Amino acid sequence: MKQIPISILTLIAGILVTLISLWVGQNNSLLPEQASIQAPLVDNFFNVMVAIGTALFLVVQGAILVSIIQFRHRRGDSGDGQWIEGNFPLEILWTVIPGIIVIGLGIYSVDVYTEMGGIATTHHAVQAMPVQRDSSIGINSLPTNAGEPASLVVDVSGMQYAWLFNYRDRNIVAGELHVAVGQDVLLNISANDVIHSFWVPQFRLKQDAIPGQTTHLRFVATKTGTYPIICTELCGGYHGSMRSSVVVHAPEEFDRWLEENQVA
Repeated sequence: MKQIPISILTLIAGILVTLISLWVGQNNSLLPEQASIQAPLVDNFFNVMVAIGTALFLVVQGAILVSIIQFRHRRGDSGDGQWIEGNFPLEILWTVIPGIIVIGLGIYSVDVYTEMGGIATTHHAVQAMPVQRDSSIGINSLPTNAGEPASLVVDVSGMQYAWLFNYRDRNIVAGELHVAVGQDVLLNISANDVIHSFWVPQFRLKQDAIPGQTTHLRFVATKTGTYPIICTELCGGYHGSMRSSVVVHAPEEFDRWLEENQVA
């Protein structure tokens, strides 16, 4: 029986690895549901990394499996294994390819962060002393709303071990964040004691709360529901219990919530 050329086997293996990796990258279901306009940007980047990671896993495990089978100890063979000093072209290959992958992912990540509003000139107003300048740290705007003020501004204060949300234009202070679906929301985040971190997994957004420094997080929720707010910065003995919720209402329900909670 004629043996299949190694080049054909390598081509078939490469096609299979590519197809499997692309499928896993698009069907991994590892992240929670998307609930903000920024979430698809993060998910697309994550799916690319999953596809690349799957391809590398299959190649490495395949090479190990082939080596185990091809170079296994055979009955009656008591000689030494083949001495291999090195393979310069192969060493160049496995150095250049990871370098290209890392550089490509780095460029892609900066592009995603820019689209999310992390690298942009901001135009919103922040309450501060006249001698201070807004350092604009955080997710400030989207390309679709650059230069436009947010429709809802909420001051967020992190403290051991709770979050407080101040709707300064409505004279409302709450322990949960309430917003309307489709509403352009700007959070001005600060900390009263130590560093905290404001994270909503379904929004794919996270921003540090820093004592003495206001950071910003701007988003548009795309799905009604209640989503967890988690502190992801170790902030003390009860760090794990520093949780709250963001409630995304339909517009009319949000207006009703504002009326019911507004202090005269």
